[in-house]
Amino acid sequence: MTTPLHSTLKRALTIEGREYVVTLTEANLKLTLKGKRNGVELPWAQLVNGEAALAVALHASVGAFTASATPRKPATAKLPAAKPAAAKRPAAKPAKPILKSRATRKR
Repeated sequence: MTTPLHSTLKRALTIEGREYVVTLTEANLKLTLKGKRNGVELPWAQLVNGEAALAVALHASVGAFTASATPRKPATAKLPAAKPAAAKRPAAKPAKPILKSRATRKR
């Protein structure tokens, strides 16, 4: 027996050294580069009806996941360079208190 898909299911996937996220919902299947929002989205109805080939061709013509995109590099920890004391900006002037005129004061 299979479990119905009622909520979003996300899984990580590595293809040719590039990391992707596969998202399954009741309405569609979505494949995105890890850390990005936009990707290739394919409704289940198109997949079942055979329109998936047309959708894939359309996304290919638009350039989704082109080979020119560089794969993500692992983040390296860099410490911020220390600025010399003379390079610091002067402190901001304190805000002046707002004085109410006699006409607007409450008595």
